[in-house]
Amino acid sequence: MSENLLGQVCALLTAVVWAFAVVLFKTSGEKIPPLALNIFKNTVGMVCLVVTLLCLGDGFSSLWELPPDDVVILAISGVIGIALADTFFLHGLNLVGVGIISIVECLYSPSVLLASYLFLGEKLAAIHYIGGALVLTSILLSTGHAPPMNRTRRQVTLGVAFGSLSMAMMAVGIVLFKPIVAEQHFPLIWAVLIRMFFSTAVLACFATISRKRRLYWSVFRPSRTWWMSVTGSFLGAYVSMVLWMAGFVYAQTAIVAILNQTSVIFGLILATVLLKEVFTKRKFVAVTLAVTGVLIIVLWPTRNESFSSSTSSAAIKTTDSVFNCPDSEALYATRASASADDATIGLVSQSVQ
Repeated sequence: MSENLLGQVCALLTAVVWAFAVVLFKTSGEKIPPLALNIFKNTVGMVCLVVTLLCLGDGFSSLWELPPDDVVILAISGVIGIALADTFFLHGLNLVGVGIISIVECLYSPSVLLASYLFLGEKLAAIHYIGGALVLTSILLSTGHAPPMNRTRRQVTLGVAFGSLSMAMMAVGIVLFKPIVAEQHFPLIWAVLIRMFFSTAVLACFATISRKRRLYWSVFRPSRTWWMSVTGSFLGAYVSMVLWMAGFVYAQTAIVAILNQTSVIFGLILATVLLKEVFTKRKFVAVTLAVTGVLIIVLWPTRNESFSSSTSSAAIKTTDSVFNCPDSEALYATRASASADDATIGLVSQSVQ
């Protein structure tokens, strides 16, 4: 198997694994509050990442050499993009189900582009607005979908709103996170760990002072549904992220971004087969519009090509150190010109969450 094909397989597996994780989060969410599930998910992900670093011989001595200012920004990014965003996402998932939330997830790419435009000064082309309008149209179609069993239309609207707010918060988190990785060459694996650590710490503090603290912390007590929470967290917060990084090491950036976005399709399929959610014509039209909009956004580069190159190279160089990939300079040279990273570098967050 060639390196390029291996990267594409990893990118496609990222989408499949994330879709499975979302299904398990939905099932777990019927018993576990969103905040508690978020804490649990992040804890499992951090433990797995730390074990991976130790197995690869990457110790923690370099942690103290990281720039304090960057660590603070990453911490803020984690609180916004993981602690708050994931909690809203899981709450929205509980209300509307996997099928509709998968469509809402397509709002992520235009949200990142808009946040980059507002906060980083990146220029957008008219085609990006068309792509964003298609995604927004799909979201509006989703709000008019017939409510799932035991849900009202108001709850569907609220769930879509929570999901949309989650995507917006993830985008803000990525805008804070992106320049540090791209321009400062901050190690990607450490950036992910720092964001997860501080987001979990904030959630843990809130859970501890809450009147529902016993309910929140009971998530760590083994139960009949524990295997779903553990498996979903392992797949969503660890396996999908490792596959994501492998995909970007071996395959072209734009291709990987497109394959990652197929998680929407896999999510709808799994929701229909495993959760018996009804796949309606409205869902079909909505997902078609959403995927079309995302493809337009991903395939049409922004006007800030130099920033795109630095981001792609940073992601490749930092993942090289984790996977010990040979010929890293050759890989970097062939992909440094890849663009559309606004949607792709941000998929780290989406895969981890």
